[in-house]
Amino acid sequence: MNIEAALRSAAEKLDQAGIAEPRREAASLLAFILKTDRAFLIAHPEHELTADRSILYKSVVKRRANREPFQHIVGRQEFYGLDFLVTPDALVPRPETELLVEIALQKLAQVDDVRFLEIGVGSGCISVSILHNLSEATSLAVDLSRPALEIALRNAETLGVASRLQLLESNVYESVPEEQFAAILSNPPYIPRADIGDLQPEVRDFDPPIALTDGGDGLAIIRTIIDGAPARLRANGLLLIEIGQGQATDVRELLSGDPWSDVQFALDLQGIPRVAVARVR
Repeated sequence: MNIEAALRSAAEKLDQAGIAEPRREAASLLAFILKTDRAFLIAHPEHELTADRSILYKSVVKRRANREPFQHIVGRQEFYGLDFLVTPDALVPRPETELLVEIALQKLAQVDDVRFLEIGVGSGCISVSILHNLSEATSLAVDLSRPALEIALRNAETLGVASRLQLLESNVYESVPEEQFAAILSNPPYIPRADIGDLQPEVRDFDPPIALTDGGDGLAIIRTIIDGAPARLRANGLLLIEIGQGQATDVRELLSGDPWSDVQFALDLQGIPRVAVARVR
């Protein structure tokens, strides 16, 4: 079977499975199997696949047709211009989370002696991206999942920031030592339990449940983070939390009054309030 025939067959299967842009995904999977790029596929449609490559390609197409995330199949995901290891033990890094990183970098660039706390580090994409861009910064990052912490460590090592990243197994602040940080950052599990069934299969069936929902209204962990943040932030310390659609009003109420000031909500590309930003007085 040549490249073009393989792509046509795979794209048809992915289309039938409800995959958006099936031809593009078919090409990306084949490029992964052949250890090449999509430009090679376009330039060499008559190139014959070896028997073992053909079998392997069919197996990964079947996995994708079963709605296993593309990132789990290839084991990688780009985030904020960096290449991250991805496994089923941590949430696949999302493009919308890059907004949190962008805001953090803008604000922390103006701060001396940057040490920040991340709650729910997962793959490490937030902390590692910030440390990669702020060469003097350090971070303490916590997660309830030991396998997720292991992934974060591997990503930190690969991307050269492990010496500035301290990882700790902790349920939110439970094991965090008494220390005051320049910022506290989090992409917490904010999806209400009632909404889990409406998620795409790639998310609902493959991402770790504890990274998606608190099992209630989606605000429980956010409340805990906000309640405990003032004692762990320096004067004028920064709090950044990624939130879900429709949660801005509730989160604004949680951040109303002392000791919070400068409460803002950054919009994602769809115009949805995605990142809550506040300072402690």
